[in-house]
Amino acid sequence: MDLDFSPQDAAFRDEARAFLAESYPKALREKQRNEEALTKEDYFSWHRVLAAKGWSAPSWPKEWGGTGWTPTQKYIWSEELARADAIPVLPFGVAMLGPVLYTFGTEEQKARFLPGIRDGLVWWCQGYSEPGAGSDLASLNTRAERIAGDDGKEYYLVNGQKTWTTLAQYADWGFFLVRTDPAVKPQAGISFLLIDMTSPGVTVRPIVTLEGGHEVNDVFLDNVKVPVENRIFHENQGWTCAKALLQHERSGIAGVARSKRGLERLRQMARTELADDSGPLIADPFFRRKVADLEIDLTALEYTELRTLAGESSGRGPGPESSILKIKGTEIQQRLSELALEAAGHYGAPYLRGLPHNAGAIGPDAAHGVAGVYFNTRKTSIYGGSNEIQRNIIAKLVLGL
Repeated sequence: MDLDFSPQDAAFRDEARAFLAESYPKALREKQRNEEALTKEDYFSWHRVLAAKGWSAPSWPKEWGGTGWTPTQKYIWSEELARADAIPVLPFGVAMLGPVLYTFGTEEQKARFLPGIRDGLVWWCQGYSEPGAGSDLASLNTRAERIAGDDGKEYYLVNGQKTWTTLAQYADWGFFLVRTDPAVKPQAGISFLLIDMTSPGVTVRPIVTLEGGHEVNDVFLDNVKVPVENRIFHENQGWTCAKALLQHERSGIAGVARSKRGLERLRQMARTELADDSGPLIADPFFRRKVADLEIDLTALEYTELRTLAGESSGRGPGPESSILKIKGTEIQQRLSELALEAAGHYGAPYLRGLPHNAGAIGPDAAHGVAGVYFNTRKTSIYGGSNEIQRNIIAKLVLGL
């Protein structure tokens, strides 16, 4: 794989950089600068700008709005997004459900759902985890019983609970794993359903996390009627869709470009002179070694991600390397947040909830909110399939154990 920038790639980089500088919504930039919570419309405002440019779904087939970019161009785009501190397009529709739809969906389902995902018109959430089924996802208990409706159509009657459902408070639709045959082995009795979140019987309850944020939710399904036509792929074969979706999700979790940007910020924090005149933290050889070790691991992960991009562009979907990306990417994110908290020192301890940027914050700007990021990042090694499960996948599919 040739990673040298050709003249065409250099021109694309300049185009991407200029586009971000000119087109990123100013109101969104101001909210980020003030560390204000982003709304549904904030996320969609940027998504729709990208859709108008034709850049909202870089990895999709061109017939459904994909860009046809090379692996190098995808790499350049992720780098420029991070460089500009632009929020990414939310993954639930574009990066997760989209590939399942254009791979397993019927032509009618593709035509119905893909345009809304691509254009930023429909917000999706993921209904996978349950209180008793997280890493062991195949043990899920949400039931879907097939019934005949009064209108002559067939429906699934869905009952159960999903948890840790990210940003479900904004969702218009959700994709859910449900059990349609309890009499067979767990993986063989699961179906993949698309559920309108405004359906009677759907209840979303917030879960406030340790740092005070409302990012995840419980979702309760009480006799929710779902048309059979909203099932993707065959009944009781939804596990095939689930595995494909998780591979795409895990590849995206790595977040290499944003970790590189975070590493730059960490160095800036560590160069700040301390109040006790002991000098900047970066002068400490022990801390400097931690930063160097992190950068080495991040560089190695970057090349693994590039190989994965090259494989996808050749028509091969993400495989077990997505588990490697997920493990190392989330571990690096956690180490980065730990070092940022260490660099902030005692200024990182006060975490003032609900205050705008610099409104009563203690210490330098760089220290504001690092404790919240640290706490929130503890979850990255769990979601998308815990890192322990990913090691089992690698042992089986790569090492043959």
